Amino acid sequence: MKKKNMTYLIIISACFCILSVAFGTEPEIKKSIVKIYMTQTRPVFDKPWLKGEPMQFSGSGCIIEGNRILTNAHVVSDATFIMVSRYGDSEKHKARVEAISHETDLALLSVGDEVFFKNAKPLSLGELPEIQETVVVYGFPEGGEQLCLTRGVISRIEHQEYVHSGKDFLAIQVDAAINSGNSGGPAITDNKIIGIVMQGRDDAENIGYIVPTPIINHFLEDLEDGVYDGFPQDGIIIQSMENETLKSMYGLKKSESGILVTYVIPGSPAEGIIKPRDVIISIDGHDIADDGTVEFRPDERTSKDYFVQQHQIGETMSMEILREKNRDTIRLTLSKPLADLNLVHGHRYDAPPTYYIYGGLVFSPIGKDYLEAFAKKINEDALQAKDFIGYFTDDKIQSVRGEEIVNMINVLPHDANKGYHNMYECVIKEVNGKKIHNLRELISIVENDTNSNFIEFKTRANKYIVLNRKKVAEANAEINEIYGVVADRSADLISSEKISQVAYGK
Repeated sequence: MKKKNMTYLIIISACFCILSVAFGTEPEIKKSIVKIYMTQTRPVFDKPWLKGEPMQFSGSGCIIEGNRILTNAHVVSDATFIMVSRYGDSEKHKARVEAISHETDLALLSVGDEVFFKNAKPLSLGELPEIQETVVVYGFPEGGEQLCLTRGVISRIEHQEYVHSGKDFLAIQVDAAINSGNSGGPAITDNKIIGIVMQGRDDAENIGYIVPTPIINHFLEDLEDGVYDGFPQDGIIIQSMENETLKSMYGLKKSESGILVTYVIPGSPAEGIIKPRDVIISIDGHDIADDGTVEFRPDERTSKDYFVQQHQIGETMSMEILREKNRDTIRLTLSKPLADLNLVHGHRYDAPPTYYIYGGLVFSPIGKDYLEAFAKKINEDALQAKDFIGYFTDDKIQSVRGEEIVNMINVLPHDANKGYHNMYECVIKEVNGKKIHNLRELISIVENDTNSNFIEFKTRANKYIVLNRKKVAEANAEINEIYGVVADRSADLISSEKISQVAYGK
């Protein structure tokens, strides 16, 4: 599949095609392994009203209870057409996405033709495995049509960044070589699924990562009411307390441990309950170490978010805190799902980019997808591109609800915008002298502040772009025809309140 900081993959080492019953494989398992054929269409991020060329990929999956196919989200994201075939069967069947969790890189597919599932025994989910336990990974790597498998050894279980979403969740690390093509394949121990293979590393050999069953079970349990809500967040930004002087200042004894709250996300479950400078000592009765880790099994540690992510949306979590050196136990209702907390939103899938066009000026909130596309266009050097993206994304937590960076990403040359044709990558700070915090505010001022015949955009670099309302109105239809613009804004900006939902030329 695709490459980002880490590569979407399958864990495969010296992949041996199954010509016999290798590694003691049960025939029923093989019958439940699925190859997924996907046609994907990604947006053109500097021309967000357009779609890119269709691309074809393949991945892997497995049949689980309820005639469902479990796979990775990245295998089927932005899919326009999906087909599946089972091991040993040449016939392909049309499939569709039943549910998807981009944050945890999981998806469920359904197949309308029940014949597809004939004689298939659904695979069941096992428990979280132990370190040094051996697993067998099934899938269809690129370069052949036959089912392949490999043996891997579990080397680590802890929180890792999931490349597809950029979020941190519990993950299983396996020592094995990697190949592209059977992302979504199951990792099996004792004839049960212990995880779904999702990604590997570009900077190290023989390292791959698996989505473990606790994450898969959370996903499936969430869907029991027919609606996917996602994983909760507490909205707390913390700092480690490994310095003894820091601990002493906030009232922690040498024998005690905890983490310091430095910021509470506005609108999060913690707002109004947890305060900056609180010390969190435990979550749900589990002690937090000074480095922010918790013991999730005897002698095994991971991020304190482990116990937050054990909950479903709407459940309550308890925290023991130290506030001004006084102990207290508080309860948080985890009412909000994980969301992008940065001014620059993360990767978006299964939805076109948000954009607005006025007088040939193309505006869009800055997101990672656009930054990566722009960095690649201006610089082939991956390290410099990474620094370019990091400049916008690192440590820029939202301080205002709904705040985003509004960027003029392009200008569609026309007489109505003459003199600005070479301007792009301009962050807009003000419109008609009014500070804006997001794209909707820009649109509102453009379309409702009609006291002047001019619209003035001020950039972060203190440059001005001024358009004439009358000329823009006269130019819309021609701009539409020249550049193939179907509508002046993306569908997510069209509301019943009608900011001006009329397509160009109408």
